[in-house]
Amino acid sequence: MSDSRPGVADLLGVLAYAELTAFLRLAEEAARHAPTLTDRAALGDLAAAEYAHFRLLRDRLASLGADPEEAMAPFVDALDGWHERTAPNDWLEALVKAYVGTGIALDFYREAAAHVDAGTRSLVEEVLADEGRCQFAVDRVGAALEEDPKLAGRLALWSRRMVGEALSQARRVAEARPELAVLLVSTDGEDVTRMFNRLTEAHGRRMAALGLTPGP
Repeated sequence: MSDSRPGVADLLGVLAYAELTAFLRLAEEAARHAPTLTDRAALGDLAAAEYAHFRLLRDRLASLGADPEEAMAPFVDALDGWHERTAPNDWLEALVKAYVGTGIALDFYREAAAHVDAGTRSLVEEVLADEGRCQFAVDRVGAALEEDPKLAGRLALWSRRMVGEALSQARRVAEARPELAVLLVSTDGEDVTRMFNRLTEAHGRRMAALGLTPGP
């Protein structure tokens, strides 16, 4: 890794573990919460895509001379803690978590990737590709809200919890690995403000797509 900017191995490591845990959690939630076999299969397809992303990141780390397990290890507690604190109670909460909570967390890593080499940035963009998660969640949640509009309040509160937990996760990750934090706040306070504005705007678009109010 001597030719790579400090923080690159951390970025690839945290993403690799995020994709691995996303695969495991989506598969678990498909089995536990999906109301139909069609939904179970669709969520299983998304889980398979996450695992393919994990393999790309693992192979990239190995090609750079880094040990993938060592690169992922510093982030296990933070990401496992995030999943434990945001375990969904039902199908709709699982969808909102996959769309809103995971989405804002991955936005942070996309911001960090803006400050690395072109090859790493291209790989990060590939593994952060939507793979149908957005439309799947929007369709299912939208249909549920049409059938029972009263669900909107509960799901909006759950969404806000997802955002708070995602921000806490990002903070814990940054505290654990300062070189990764440097990629997120590479220059000055104005850039940090713009970054948070972009994150807030992206979150607002996700909430609007679901038919929910972002809230404070």
